[in-house]
Amino acid sequence: MAPITATTGAPHTRIMGMGSYRPTRLVPNSEVVDAIASSDEWIQQRSGIKTRRWAGPEESVQMMSVEASRIAIERAGLEVGEIDCVLVATVSHLLQTPAVATAIAHELGTDGAAAFDISAACAGFCHGIAMASDMVRAGSARHVLVIGVERLTDILDLTDRGTAFIFADGAGAAVVGPSDTPGIGPVVWGSDGEQFDLIRQREDWRDVVGTETQPGSGVMPHLTMQGNPVFRWASFAMAKIGQQALDAAGVSLDELDVFVPHQANMRIIDAMARSMKLPASVRIARDVADQGNTSAASVPLALDRMMLEGEARSGDTALLIAFGAGLAYAAQVVTVP
Repeated sequence: MAPITATTGAPHTRIMGMGSYRPTRLVPNSEVVDAIASSDEWIQQRSGIKTRRWAGPEESVQMMSVEASRIAIERAGLEVGEIDCVLVATVSHLLQTPAVATAIAHELGTDGAAAFDISAACAGFCHGIAMASDMVRAGSARHVLVIGVERLTDILDLTDRGTAFIFADGAGAAVVGPSDTPGIGPVVWGSDGEQFDLIRQREDWRDVVGTETQPGSGVMPHLTMQGNPVFRWASFAMAKIGQQALDAAGVSLDELDVFVPHQANMRIIDAMARSMKLPASVRIARDVADQGNTSAASVPLALDRMMLEGEARSGDTALLIAFGAGLAYAAQVVTVP
């Protein structure tokens, strides 16, 4: 049997640069309340959301991803040709195949980078960071571009009282590369498939297009969510996952500077912070109030905003945690680039 040569990569990894793209259209609660027989007060009490960003016709998944990625690559101090792999976390690229990552890699001008999509819903970006870090350490890539992007308004039922006011659009990107010291901690991830139906695409595609014996509805599938069970699960189960990620990285609560949870709901964010007993010194991302819930894009959008506004400084220690449909989740400690 012939010996097989194995590859080895960098001893450690870090996030080298980040970028984001927010759609230009800002949608206040007043624009969504009538269709769901609600009020601005009810929405803010339930979610903490005051406004959200919705993409216009020209702001596609690909366009938003490319814009965020160009910023991230520039901030990382790299040329596009140095990107070896493009990972795109999304559930709102509406082609079953091919992956939108391949089109993004081409538009960016990468030199034939590997490119593929991952579907882990709101947890997708944290999954991507974990995969990218492992790739760099294993030697299958040196610089990996990780994108979290959603255009959820394409699959949003504006009359659904449980989702219409929550979801939004946008893109965030990060470049993961080699480091002399650890900049990305071990991932703690998993799933709870017993609760598969709590957040899901409401209709099967066969319901839309029909079969030989049953005509289709012709109506685009939409997101649906059972809000109360999700709130209970995320608020308390995910606090334990956050603590596990801190323990895996060898970081104590007193050493934590920044907490960037998935921007699902302000009440969930506050409940997680209480459950984890975060010190008052920890700065918490609250991007959901103005951006809405952008699923896979929410963690990079929130972290990038904190960096731009000076709430997260280079070298700070940050805990990232995301959770969503599946129910899938992932968390890791990172050093802010």
